[in-house]
Amino acid sequence: MADSTARNAFITKGGGPGKTAHGACRKGCGMATRDKAEKAEKAPQAEKAEKAPKAEKAGTAEKPEKAAVRRLRERGDVEKALEQSAPGEQERRPDSRRPKVWLIATTILAVLLGAFEWLVDTERVKLPGSPFGILPRVPLALFLIAAALVIERLAETFGVRQIPNRVSRYNLTRVLRLIVAVLILGIIGAVIFSNLYTGLVSLGVISLIVGLAVQTPMTSFIGWLYILVRAPYRVGDRIQIDGATGDVIEVSYLDTTLWEFGGKYLSTDHPSGRIIKFPNSKALSTTVYNYSWPLFPYIWNEIRFQIAYQSDLEFVERVMREVVEEELGSEMMKHVRVYRDLLARTPVDRLTVHEKPVVVFRVSDNTWIEAIVRYLVDPKRTGRVKTTLTKKLLARLNAAPDKVMFPKADNR
Repeated sequence: MADSTARNAFITKGGGPGKTAHGACRKGCGMATRDKAEKAEKAPQAEKAEKAPKAEKAGTAEKPEKAAVRRLRERGDVEKALEQSAPGEQERRPDSRRPKVWLIATTILAVLLGAFEWLVDTERVKLPGSPFGILPRVPLALFLIAAALVIERLAETFGVRQIPNRVSRYNLTRVLRLIVAVLILGIIGAVIFSNLYTGLVSLGVISLIVGLAVQTPMTSFIGWLYILVRAPYRVGDRIQIDGATGDVIEVSYLDTTLWEFGGKYLSTDHPSGRIIKFPNSKALSTTVYNYSWPLFPYIWNEIRFQIAYQSDLEFVERVMREVVEEELGSEMMKHVRVYRDLLARTPVDRLTVHEKPVVVFRVSDNTWIEAIVRYLVDPKRTGRVKTTLTKKLLARLNAAPDKVMFPKADNR
């Protein structure tokens, strides 16, 4: 009995500490597990924190291509060409402060000149005499010129540059600058001839004399007015005039600049890299072919293949139509339907405008049948679309040699 009691007591005592040690182990293991979980949660956060500065550095670091473009734009000749082809477009960017700084500087100058003119007018400041009494009128002339420049800059910054249409913005900028230039010349004439009316009249007489002396530039200036009013072409249009074909990138007061496509060294509608300048007087005496009529800015194009008389013409027609429809897509056809409805308001017969491709067959002079697919395309995408369609058409037609028989190499 004593041994049994002692053994029970030993088990009881031993069991107590055993349970306590097990509980301590559970607590320690739980704490270790929680530490691991916290570290696992903190690891992605630390990794993100390390990546954030790197991402910021990568974002702030300028890409080599953008840096090259920026350096190129800083060149004087490139900046001048950009300003000529799109006057004021660089200043229109939201991140540019140039127009506002220029406006503030011109306004301050106009205020200072106005104050100086007031001092001269109230005889608080006396100017020395000069031949013909021109010098006392100079402060007023300078103030009026500065005020005209301020008004012009205000109109451009807060008026013209807010117009979404780029062509209208371009034309209004040109007209506004011309008006200001004429006004400044009138002010200078008024200083010389003592009043504004006499100055403007004298400016008109001088312009008439100069116009007779330089007849061609004056005709080109009249041509610019004609282009502005009648719009035979606008900036961005693709035109052909007097053997020159290209996209209009500038219409200045005396001449027009084209970015040529095609040309002497190319057989496709790809830009040649050359620019073409011609006087605006050409628009008065030469036929202008405009590929970008606003009411219908598409042209018809064709792809033709020579096939044998034994070919399955119905199969050829179906395949050619399907390939072209798949490439041009339903969106293009929808746009064409919209423009066709616009054409209904003009003398153009809208029934001749089909939004789907048309396939026709003609007998060739060399004993073959010509299969021709005709489709509408954006004039600036003719080359790319034609290349893509040619590849796809050949792949589909060559897949059925029993139905489509092309001329063999030794029979061409």
